[in-house]
Amino acid sequence: MNQLEKIIERTRDDVHRRRKKVNLAALEELALARPDEPRGFNEALLRPGVAVIAEHKRRSPSAGAIREGSSVEEIVKAYELGGAACISVLTDEAHFGGRLEDLKVARAAIDLPVIRKDFIVDPYQVVESAAWSADAILLIVAALEPQQLAELHAQARSFDLDVLVEVHGPDELEVALEVMEPDIIGINNRDLTDFTVDTARTHDLLTDVPAGKTVVAESGFYSREQIDELERVGCDAVLIGEALMRAEDLEAATRALAGSVGGPR
Repeated sequence: MNQLEKIIERTRDDVHRRRKKVNLAALEELALARPDEPRGFNEALLRPGVAVIAEHKRRSPSAGAIREGSSVEEIVKAYELGGAACISVLTDEAHFGGRLEDLKVARAAIDLPVIRKDFIVDPYQVVESAAWSADAILLIVAALEPQQLAELHAQARSFDLDVLVEVHGPDELEVALEVMEPDIIGINNRDLTDFTVDTARTHDLLTDVPAGKTVVAESGFYSREQIDELERVGCDAVLIGEALMRAEDLEAATRALAGSVGGPR
């Protein structure tokens, strides 16, 4: 069993436990009663240049805890002041130390759209995302059968959530394009079976993405030079986690990567 398979198995167990505490019908009531409209995640990525999605990440499976003692509010406010276009909140608890509560806390602290980044494999998690005030969710093609992918994508859109559809190679991109019409394609340079990173993957796959899609490069990016290169080849956005979370000055580091001067773009 590879790393992704282990994560999915653990995720299904965690969802089963949460479903016992709050059943789907009750969760749907909460999702439908959310007091605010989802903010436009995809729209926020279509700014001039390469939009930065700055990630809140408590820890990583390989490197352990990150930025202990910092609050969610402190981190996401610094990202916003530094010019991030959107915020990603990692909610997987078992492997990344995330919490569902972080979604609502982050969104209340800022005016930017917030995406729930997790291993979403069950319709319950889509409803959960809406109930906890996400503006968008991540769907990973490698973690889902094609029919599941299409159904979860349609379900998310029924709650007005944008969807970042993540691929790792040409076969997964082909599946994503065949089973639905995703607006946002994420190219993840991290191999989820062993967590190795190769940023050449973004450049190799980019030419296969049809025109009109929003393209997000994920994993392995940490410098303005890399982001300038992504802009040159036509990427719309980049998702950055540990490179920001480990920076001494979050706001300054975000501003340097986002290319903004003196505040949000």
